[in-house]
Amino acid sequence: MSKPLAVQLYSARDQIAEDRDAVLRRLAGIGFGAVEPFQPLNDPAGFRKVADDLGLTVCAAHAADLVQGVEPAKVFDALGTLGTDQAIVPGGIPRAEFATADGVKRVADRLNGLAEQARARGISLGYHNHEHELEYLIDGRHALDVLADALAPEVFLEVDTYWAAVGGADVPALLRRHADRVRLLHVKDGPAVVGEHNVVVGSGSVPVPEYLAAAPDAWRVIEFDRCATDVLDALEASYRYVASLPR
Repeated sequence: MSKPLAVQLYSARDQIAEDRDAVLRRLAGIGFGAVEPFQPLNDPAGFRKVADDLGLTVCAAHAADLVQGVEPAKVFDALGTLGTDQAIVPGGIPRAEFATADGVKRVADRLNGLAEQARARGISLGYHNHEHELEYLIDGRHALDVLADALAPEVFLEVDTYWAAVGGADVPALLRRHADRVRLLHVKDGPAVVGEHNVVVGSGSVPVPEYLAAAPDAWRVIEFDRCATDVLDALEASYRYVASLPR
């Protein structure tokens, strides 16, 4: 069975703050079959009930709390309530750590330690990139490549294809290099310039089909960091485009 298209709920964070359940209903009505929450500690039981009622799978959850001082067990409990066994660290680690080999080793040690705690709870840990992990080069290699070499085998990657492109990576080559680690892709479009708004997937400068073809088995998660138009309408148009592409 193919994985249903997912949406990172951070895309509609302002709308969710006003009426979470209405947003989830809209997303399910668009056709999304999976969601990726970004605040797992925020009413996980209530979220799970609404998601279940709408037939939405929680494919994974962003869990920045894991590196922001929250007791990991509390986060893992919330993930269990949400019904996912995939926790993703999406940020919260100082950018400067990726500028040196020693810094990357510290990041890897931290993630590996969290992965060990997660594994004891039946949860897998992943890491989500932004642009800086690709911009920083260590002995001519992207810091993300150096990090991947230092991660325990069970730590997976959620590659944000847009930010990887902004950081200067050859995204298809990056995905193929780490095919054994890449479980999820963030799919977005735009001018690939820091600070600019994202646009409907398929209408910007990003070669989305090429990126998706390089990681055909990864879960496709549509996301907007910033949107100059109605984000729910933009998500609907993005869904239609990505759904039309071959698996």
